[in-house]
Amino acid sequence: MSEHLGPYQLLSRLGAGGFGEVHLALDPAGRTVAVKVLHPHVAADAAALARLEREVETMRRVGGRNVAEVLDASFGGDRPYLVTRYVQGKPLSAVPVPVADLRSLAAGLAEALLAMHDAGVVHRDLKPANVMMSEGEPVVIDFGIAHALDSLSVTASGAVVGTPGYLAPEVLEGGPAGPAADVFSFGATLAYAATGRHPYGTGPASAVAYRVVHHPPDLTGAPGWLEPLLAECLATDPAARPVAADICARLGVEAARPRRLSPIPAGTGDSGRDVHHMETQTLRPAGAARELPVEEARARHREKVRRRWLAGSTVFVALLAAAATEPLPEVALFLLAAFSLAVVVDAGFALFSRGPFTKGRIVADALGVAGAVGLSVALSAFFSTPVLALFAGTALVLGIVFLFTA
Repeated sequence: MSEHLGPYQLLSRLGAGGFGEVHLALDPAGRTVAVKVLHPHVAADAAALARLEREVETMRRVGGRNVAEVLDASFGGDRPYLVTRYVQGKPLSAVPVPVADLRSLAAGLAEALLAMHDAGVVHRDLKPANVMMSEGEPVVIDFGIAHALDSLSVTASGAVVGTPGYLAPEVLEGGPAGPAADVFSFGATLAYAATGRHPYGTGPASAVAYRVVHHPPDLTGAPGWLEPLLAECLATDPAARPVAADICARLGVEAARPRRLSPIPAGTGDSGRDVHHMETQTLRPAGAARELPVEEARARHREKVRRRWLAGSTVFVALLAAAATEPLPEVALFLLAAFSLAVVVDAGFALFSRGPFTKGRIVADALGVAGAVGLSVALSAFFSTPVLALFAGTALVLGIVFLFTA
C-alpha cells in the first residue's frame, strides 16, 4: 500500500542526498512530482529549517524549462518536505561523456544559471549529479537547498554542502558562496561534459580541493569554441569570472521572462506552517510551442469546435430569416447545403481528427475541399448562376467567421 505525505501519494524512492530522500509521487490531480523529504537531522535543526522556509519564497521565482521548479513546501510536523517538478531522465554523471550535443547542454545550463541568479538564488551545489538529462535537455535540480541549509548544526550533522572539484576555491577557503561560485561550478560541470573527465581530477577530497585552489583545471579535449569560456569561469579570482548574463550572451541564449506566482491557503500540506504553490509559466525560446497532454489538447479543441458550430448555426439562422421574406425552395436547399458542408463536415471531422494530430487535420481539410468541389459541381446542374454565387458568398462568410472563432 502506498504512503501519503500531506496531499501527496508517495510511489517510489528515487534516491537520497545530504539533505533528504527524494520520492516519485502523485499530486492531488494525479500528476507526477518529486517530493524531497528532509532527513531527521535537518528537520530537527530549527534555525536551518526556518532559513529554508524563508528561502522557498525566493526559490519559487526560479522557472524555466532547464530548472526543476519548486511547486510546494511544508515545514510543519515530523517530516518537512519540498515538492518540485519531476524530471524523467538520468543525471549528467550517469550518461556517456563527452556529451554529443555540447552546445545544447551549454545553452541549457547557462539559461538555468541566469534564471537562478536573476531570482536571487545561489545553487551552491551545481555538479553533474544535479543536472538531469531529459530528452537531450539539461534540467538543474536541487537549486537553493544547499544554500538555504548551510548552517553549522546541519553541516556538523553530516550533510556535505558542496562537492570537491565543483566547489569554488573561495568557498573551500571559507568564503561566502555567491553567484560567482555558481559560475565556477557551471564551468566545472560543463568541462566534465566536454572532456569526460573531472577538471580537477579524482582522489581524496582534500587532494581535489588543493588542486582547485592551487592548480589550473585540465581542459584538454575541450572544443576550441568552449575552452576560453571554461577557463574564465574556472578562474581562481571570483571577480575575473563572467556573470550569468555574459555567459548567456556568448552562447546565444535569450533572457528568460519572469514567472507568475499564486499562493494557496496554509494547511494544504503536512501541517503547521504556510504552504506555497506555484503557477508555472514554462519559459521557452521564441517560437517554441508548449506541448499539451493529448487529452487536454482534445478538450481544448472540442471547445473550439463548439464555438465554430455555434457561430455557423447563428449565420445559418440569420440567412434563413432573411430568405423567409421571399421563400424559394432552391434558396432553402442552398442554405441547408451550405450549412451542412461548412459546419457539419468541417466541424465534424475536426471534432474527431484535429487538435494534436497534424495528419488528421490534413485529412479533414482535404475531405472538406473535395466535398466543396463535388457539391458545387452537383449544384451547377440544378441551380442558376445567381444562386451559386449566393452559395459561394455564404461559404466565404462562414469561412471568415470560423477563422476568427478558431
